[in-house]
Amino acid sequence: MSSSVSESNIIPTVSLLNDQEAIERIFSHIDDGTTDLGDTVWREPVENYHSQERFDAEITLLRSRPIPFCPSAALPEKGSYIARKAAGTPLVVARGKDGQVRAFINACRHRGMQVASGSGRAHAFVCPYHAWSYGLDGSLKSIPGEEAFPGLAIEEHGLVEVSAVEKGGLVYVMQQGTISPEMLENSRDYFTPGQQLFKQSDNTDQANWKLLTETLLEGYHIKSLHQKSFYPYGLDNVNLVETYGANARVTFPFRRIEKLRDVPAEKRRAAGMLTSVYHLFPNASVSVLSKHSNLTIMEPLSPSSTQMVIYLVTTDQTVENPIPLEDAERDAQFVNESGQDEDREAACLIQQTVTAQANSHLTFGYFEKAIVNFHQHLSESLDS
Repeated sequence: MSSSVSESNIIPTVSLLNDQEAIERIFSHIDDGTTDLGDTVWREPVENYHSQERFDAEITLLRSRPIPFCPSAALPEKGSYIARKAAGTPLVVARGKDGQVRAFINACRHRGMQVASGSGRAHAFVCPYHAWSYGLDGSLKSIPGEEAFPGLAIEEHGLVEVSAVEKGGLVYVMQQGTISPEMLENSRDYFTPGQQLFKQSDNTDQANWKLLTETLLEGYHIKSLHQKSFYPYGLDNVNLVETYGANARVTFPFRRIEKLRDVPAEKRRAAGMLTSVYHLFPNASVSVLSKHSNLTIMEPLSPSSTQMVIYLVTTDQTVENPIPLEDAERDAQFVNESGQDEDREAACLIQQTVTAQANSHLTFGYFEKAIVNFHQHLSESLDS
C-alpha cells in the first residue's frame, strides 16, 4: 500500500483557485487534451469494503471527528430541529431560543426512549413513552408523577449533549470530545445565509459508504457511465482536482463553458458553467451545481449498506437574479434521478464483487487523485 500522509502535507489554510484561474486552467486542459493528475497509485484492499472489524474502526473514527450534520438552512428558526442517526447514534440537533445550535443524544433519561423524530419545529421535546419533557437546551423541565422518583436530581438528568459548532453554513457535530477551532481550520463558507433548504431526502443502498463516496470524486467515468445523462452536457475526463489536507474539491466543467472564451478574463464567472464537488473528509460532500447546491452525508449502516442523507438548498436568494425555486427543483431532479442513480447502482454492483475473490484490491490511478487523497488520510487516521 502507498505510504501514509505526513503532517507536513496537511495544509493549515484553504487556498483554492478563483473563478478566473479555474476557467483558464480548464481551457488549457481542453486545448491540450489533458486533465489534472495525481502522482500516486493507490491499492485499497477489498476487505476494507466488507470487514466488520474495519467498519467498527471507521464508526469509531466518525464519532471522534466533527462531521457535517445538516446545513444551517435546515434549522432556519428558533425551535427548528432534526432527529436522525449519525454514525449509528440517534441524535437530535436543535436551534435554541437563544439562536444557538445544540446537539444531544436522542434518548430520554428515564427509559431511553427517543424524544424526537424527523424534523420540524418544537418548543420542547416530550418523550412519547412517559411524557418527560426537555427544553431546547436539553434541560429536563418536568416529570409527570415526580413523587415516584424520590431523590432524582432534575438538573442532572437533562439530555446528554454532544459537541456542535455552526460554521460556514454547516452544522458540525462530534460525538466524542469537543470540537476545537483547529479541527475546522480547513472549513470554508460552503453556504450563505441567503440560501434556503427546499428538500431533504435519503436513500439506503447495499454498498459500503466508501464506494458511494468514490463515485463523486472523479470524472474518469463520465463518458462511459453517464453516456445519456451527464455526458451530453459535460466533458470526458476533464477535471480540476484540488486537495487541502484531507479535503478536496473536484471541478466538473460543462461544455457551455466555451461561451466564456471571448469574455475578458477578469469578467469571467464560473456560476452555471461547472459543478464543484467539495469532499469534506471523511463522509460528507457539498456539491455546487448549476441551479442548486446540496449537502450529502454517507451514513454507514453496516459494512455493506449505507444511508445517503441529502439536503438540497437554493442558490443565494439575496443576489440580484436568484434562480427560481422551480428551476432549482428541476435541476435537483435531473441530478438525483439520472446521474446519481447511475452512480449508486455502480457502487451496489461493485459491492457484490468485493467478496468474490476476483480482486485482492481496488486500484485508483492518476485520474483519481481525490480518491487517493481520501484513502491516504483515512488509512492514516485509522492507524494513528
